[in-house]
Amino acid sequence: MTTGTSSPTGHGTPAPGPSATPVPGPRQLPLLGNLPAFSRDPLGFFARLRGHGDVVSWRLGPQRALFLSQPEHIGELLTGVETQYRHPELGWAFKLVLGEGIVTSEGAAWRRKRALVQPVVRPRQVRAYAETMTDCASTLAETWQPGQHIDVRREMLGLTQRIAVRTLFGTDTAGREGTIGPAMDIAQAAIGDEFRGLTLFLPPWVPTPGRQRLKKAVAVIDSEVNRVTEERHRNGADRDDLLSRLLAARDEQGDRLTDKEIRDEAVTLYIGGHETTGTTLTWAWYLLSRNPEARQRLADELTAVLDGRTPGFDDFKELRWTEQIIRETLRLYPPVWLMTGIAKEDSTLGGRPVAKGTVLWASQWSAQRDERWFPEPDAFRPERWDEGARPVPDHAWFPFGGGARACLGARFATVEAVLVLATLAQRFRLDLGPDEIPPKTGLTLQPGRPVRATLRSA
Repeated sequence: MTTGTSSPTGHGTPAPGPSATPVPGPRQLPLLGNLPAFSRDPLGFFARLRGHGDVVSWRLGPQRALFLSQPEHIGELLTGVETQYRHPELGWAFKLVLGEGIVTSEGAAWRRKRALVQPVVRPRQVRAYAETMTDCASTLAETWQPGQHIDVRREMLGLTQRIAVRTLFGTDTAGREGTIGPAMDIAQAAIGDEFRGLTLFLPPWVPTPGRQRLKKAVAVIDSEVNRVTEERHRNGADRDDLLSRLLAARDEQGDRLTDKEIRDEAVTLYIGGHETTGTTLTWAWYLLSRNPEARQRLADELTAVLDGRTPGFDDFKELRWTEQIIRETLRLYPPVWLMTGIAKEDSTLGGRPVAKGTVLWASQWSAQRDERWFPEPDAFRPERWDEGARPVPDHAWFPFGGGARACLGARFATVEAVLVLATLAQRFRLDLGPDEIPPKTGLTLQPGRPVRATLRSA
């Protein structure tokens, strides 16, 4: 967002940016601060914080925190990670599942891993996986019948799980989804449960039932990843899947990722390519069912661009309305719904001091529903993203984060969501009931109840 404008005097003095002076938030409880209110309803709590001002002080238990709603300040947080801010400890479950992968690493270790992982998911590499995406979607469509009732989220997560397994491990893992999939589901649910509850502050040695289930699930995940990695080491086959690309990657010194590092990056890529995209597609079907004009415009575009054929990577740039549907879905229901950073030293935000140890929070859910940046913020309007539409300030829309630690798989996820939606919507429309579906916070922003639909011929 640009704030440097000419002054009324005409001397060209830049206008000051938005105030970063913290204002007090809701009433805090002794020791717990605002933890109970946050745990009960994180999204509603963020909305209340935004109502207090652009920079709001609050406490999550003993932690001093600031909640940011101004895009310029959010941009400072996103671009300041690795220099001014570090990631907070995200809990025992998160660390157990993701290990020391690119999401959890810091400093030199993070820079090395980013340099090794980034080429694996560069835009030109995504082209190689487009056919897998549409093949899996077409296979699913062949199992659907008009009049059939489906659980949309289950279908979409099953689909993106198959895509994730095939692109990550290769076609020789067909059928292994039934082994690694349920284990990943347990892992992702455990991370979400821990984040919302008091177990976030429990020492790692406390053996809760959820932690016991998670340990068993992680053992299954490790076994599956290690099985495929060992197979690649044995036969030395040159594959085009993501795992093989990770195994072939070299850093500046010519060193490879260790098997443990391969495991951590593989799990990170799996979660990023499965849960987030599957959830985005679920919300997209929900929104399209409630907005028949947008759905009709989608049908018209698919007829004009594809005329009944399966989409390919080269069609992506022509499916503009389809992509705008995905962008607007990501605005309303961002899978990653918050970002945090801890001030490494005494720092500044908008020119104002921020004490060392202060936790800065920014929520995609809150910022992307701010009427200052998005008129009628709760309305589904893909036309917001038309060429020539009102520009959106930088960092008012940030479903993939931003700065140096922006999601490396953003392009992969966007192409996957567009091509899958186009493949399925050519053949079917999904009719949902009239009831609203509330979101539920976890590792990702999920539907708060089953999303059931009736299939109709397109």
